[in-house]
Formats: sequence, structure tokens, C-alpha cells
Amino acid sequence: MQELNTYQTMPTAFVEAAGARFAYRRFGPERATPLILLQHFRGSLDNWDPAVVDGLATDREVVAFDNRGVGGSSGLTPDNIPAMARDALAFFDALGLTRVDLLGFSLGGMVAQQMLFDHPSRIRRAILAGTGGPGSFGMFSPEVTAAATKFPSDAPSLLYLFFRPSTESQAAGKHYLKRISARADRQPAVTRQTISAHLTAIRGWGESNGESKARLEAIEQPVLIVNGTHDIMIPPLNAYTLSQHITNAKLILYPDAGHGSLFQYPESFVHDASHFLEGREGT
Repeated sequence: MQELNTYQTMPTAFVEAAGARFAYRRFGPERATPLILLQHFRGSLDNWDPAVVDGLATDREVVAFDNRGVGGSSGLTPDNIPAMARDALAFFDALGLTRVDLLGFSLGGMVAQQMLFDHPSRIRRAILAGTGGPGSFGMFSPEVTAAATKFPSDAPSLLYLFFRPSTESQAAGKHYLKRISARADRQPAVTRQTISAHLTAIRGWGESNGESKARLEAIEQPVLIVNGTHDIMIPPLNAYTLSQHITNAKLILYPDAGHGSLFQYPESFVHDASHFLEGREGT
């Protein structure tokens, strides 16, 4: 497979698995465990920040994909996290990926946790960004839900949801929007069905109970948890709670940042994530 230099120029490929056609982009050197990107609520391939993906792909193969029913992938989007995790595993299998690292952002972080619960031998390390564990509280307040489910979405809503109202954070958000808008051949916009299914899945995850703490404590892999200090979508106390229950977890909070902290600080995030994936967390 020919490697291209940037996420912006990486062509979209497709693979059949579990009765669906999955859209994906795959590039980077194959000298390390591949890193799989699991995307956020109503996000597609085109919502990943090229500055983050290109930085991560410097030292390892990176695979971003649209799960069932999202963007360029066919089928109906499931309305629960376990089904999304099963589809992700089917996608891995179709590409012949036996063991991977995960970067799960927001909803994708919930899918990553479910995969750690169900298929721990398939996961080497995991990064959970802007997310919470089963039973997380305060997710998607009425104001957040109204902005997050706006159809079609718009730039002001995304800036409100992902970035703080401070001058610096909003400026970083506008740079992020420019980066993700530069690509010409874009994926289809997500449908109302996907938005509804994703919201139902997040609500169900938040209503999870009793067994969640034990399942988190059973995770043995190294886990990096990152969040912004002022996340209005999934309050950062949920990230702290995750770090308390996952035995081998490290927590990083980025200052003056909201839900999209990894996109506000792409260089810092790439540094922290790359060192974690390489087992050099303390450097």
C-alpha cells in the first residue's frame, strides 16, 4: 500500500464486514502496533483533526474509520455501545488487525472501554479522550443536547460544544475548523438516524449501574485519560472517576479547554499520546 504524507490527501478506502461497507483511511509506517481512531458523537472521518492524525502517524500506522451507518459507511447506526464495539471488532478483523492500540474520543471512548471489557487480548494500550465510564453523570445537558443535535450542524455550535468561551480557546477552535474543512472530497453528512442512535447510546451508557466499577477495575492495560478542564459535554469529573477505577491509568487535564481539548492543543496531545503509546509516559 502506498503511503501518503497527510491525512488531508489520504484517499478513503472501503472494506466489507458484518453486512456493512466500512469507510476508512489508513496510513503511516507499519513499525508499531496500529492505532485505531474511534470517533465522537455524530462525527465522521472528516472531523478528525489532521494536525493530530498526521502527528500520530509519524511513528505508527493510524487507521480512522466510520462505524456502521456513519458518514461513508453503510447500514443503520446502532443505538447502544456494545453493538458499536462489535462492529468495530468486525472492521478490525476485516483488515486483519489482531492487536491494536485505541484512541477513543467522546462516544468513541465509550466504545473503546467496551472493547477493553469484551476483548482485552485484542487491545495493547488505550487513550480515552473527553469521555466517561459507564454510569457517568451530567452528560449532555439540555443546552448541550440542543446544540449537539442541531441539524444540520454549524460552526458556532461546534465552537460552543468543543471549546471554552475564552478568547484563546475560541481562536484555537477556529483554527481547528479551518484544518478539518480543507479537504475537498468529504464524507456524507451524518443522518438524523445516526444522531438519534448516538444520543440513545450515550444516554444508555450513562444509565449503566452496579457492574461498571468492577469492569473498569478489571482493565489491566495501560490507559491514558485526557480531558479539558471545562468540558460542558461530558464533565471532567467523569475523567477523574475513570482514572480512579482503572488501575493502570494516567490522567491529563488540559487548561482553558473544553470537550475538544486534543484539538485545542494538538502538539501537546500528540506529544503526550505518542510518549504513552511508546511506553515513555514520564518523558
